[in-house]
Amino acid sequence: MLQVTVNEHNSFSVAQGEDGWSLNNEPAILDVRNRPNGLISVLHNGKSYTAILEYIDTKNKELTLTINGQTFKSTIKEPIDLLLTSMGLDLKAMQKAEPVKAPMPGMILKILVEQGQLINKGDGMLILEAMKMENIIKATGTATVKNIRVTERTAVEKGAVLIELE
Repeated sequence: MLQVTVNEHNSFSVAQGEDGWSLNNEPAILDVRNRPNGLISVLHNGKSYTAILEYIDTKNKELTLTINGQTFKSTIKEPIDLLLTSMGLDLKAMQKAEPVKAPMPGMILKILVEQGQLINKGDGMLILEAMKMENIIKATGTATVKNIRVTERTAVEKGAVLIELE
């Protein structure tokens, strides 16, 4: 059984068994087919839908679908995720935040964060100039800035640790 949360508000249990699909423990007639043109054809209880997979993040078990012109952001929890949650454990919170490393040699133009600051996925952390281009280095997840190991206007080599996170 999977627990699917749609748009952070609606949760559904989805399971496929010997007798077919069930949605919230009720039988559901469901047929899903990938089309050669990249679209997904969904037939649910006799009603037809066309879906487009816009985004998928397998690590965080998240996906975004557009179905008949409407966008749905979904998060999927597998049985192991549900078990850990029921035990008070959160895998995302337990994952160690990797340090931010220079993706290429360059110069640190500006540091956009401070030690102790909470950052979220997509937040800019610093600006690195490389080959006369400014690159904003963004957070890949939620974390706290533990230590900033560089200063503005300093050169760095590829792979150098710039910011430590926790």
